[in-house]
Amino acid sequence: MKQHAVLLTILFALLVSLVSVSVVFWKFYKLNKEQYIDHIFTEYALITQIYKEYELNPSSLVTLNANLAVYNLEPVYEKKTVQNILKKAKVLKKENFKTVDESLFLKQGGIYKKKVVRDLEVSMLEYSSKIFFYIKTTMGNILIKDDKLTPYKIWPILYAYSTVFFIISFSFFLILQRFRPLIVLRRKIEKFGSGHMEVSFKTSREDEIGLIANALEDARTKITKMLEARTLFLRNIMHELKTPIAKGRLAAAMLKDEKQKNRFESIFIRLETLVNEFAMIEEVNSVANKQEFKEYRLVDIIDGAIDMAMVEQEKVHVKIPANVKIEANYRLYTTAIKNMIDNGIKYSTDGFVEIYYENDELCFASKGECIKYPLKYYIEPFTKENPSKNSFGLGLYLVDSILKAHHQVLAHEYKNGKNIFIFAHAPKEN
Repeated sequence: MKQHAVLLTILFALLVSLVSVSVVFWKFYKLNKEQYIDHIFTEYALITQIYKEYELNPSSLVTLNANLAVYNLEPVYEKKTVQNILKKAKVLKKENFKTVDESLFLKQGGIYKKKVVRDLEVSMLEYSSKIFFYIKTTMGNILIKDDKLTPYKIWPILYAYSTVFFIISFSFFLILQRFRPLIVLRRKIEKFGSGHMEVSFKTSREDEIGLIANALEDARTKITKMLEARTLFLRNIMHELKTPIAKGRLAAAMLKDEKQKNRFESIFIRLETLVNEFAMIEEVNSVANKQEFKEYRLVDIIDGAIDMAMVEQEKVHVKIPANVKIEANYRLYTTAIKNMIDNGIKYSTDGFVEIYYENDELCFASKGECIKYPLKYYIEPFTKENPSKNSFGLGLYLVDSILKAHHQVLAHEYKNGKNIFIFAHAPKEN
């Protein structure tokens, strides 16, 4: 989720914008339609006035039609047509009114006026894309078609809404297109981080993303040159060290004094071991990809580690199911297990180490006192608890480096009088 935070933010902004625009246009559509209907509904006043004149003189039907025709109004008299329209038409607006008419009455005292209150119901209908007014009075009903009025049309607002919707969507599409190179750049960075040093970040873009990509390309070039120089330096210096060490061992073998001979041989053996461990650390740090990682049976790797440690088989108790397999670099993982066997035997009180598999983790248990310092102290290079011991302090550091290359970590616990070192699964990164 967090990996796509920017993209999700953009999509959320797009969604909010489109919803907001849609709501605004919907509200505007409803308001505009209501205002339009209210405006054309006022036409009923004119129709009512003409119809009242007709009611006062019902015999003048021709006059009624003529007066209505002046305003493009056409009465509908056919009963079936009227019933069909009233049944199927959509009622746009309907209101009831009270009208006051003055009528002349003749009595013995003479002529006088009398106000008469009447109920009036006016309905505005829509049928077949035409506007009709249906007027109901106590004296009769009439349906009139207005030829000049048309129902409210949504197309102008819909066109405007579609235009705004398209502009917003297209704008966000362009933004996403501008962000697309970031996805490519991220993938290249991940590839570079996994060890593919040949990845190129160079681009011809001149925008901010292009500047970042080209800056990364400059950094990649410098890092590659530094790594090449470092590797060349280490390989040369280790090669040059091996020659005088070999000559020193030959010279030491010629000494007649047995005590001096053994002392010098021990020194040169330790120096040779140190150079080999440095070479191994360099190899671990230069593991670029998983091409050399294959699936092996764990018992086969442990057998190879025991052979490499050159210890008696009886001093190592192995309790590993034969079907347990792991994906690893055989030489590196074997070296890590070999170092743990060496440490287990060297620092145990009985000279034995037990290797077992529990909870999908490889464990090394040996009897002895609990280590004095936290495990982190012993993982640091050139750290050793007892200077008198034959140790350079690189053993656990090398083990930790190999495990990291295999996405594992070295853990420790003390239980039942035993130091237990564990090849544990590395915690997942957030």
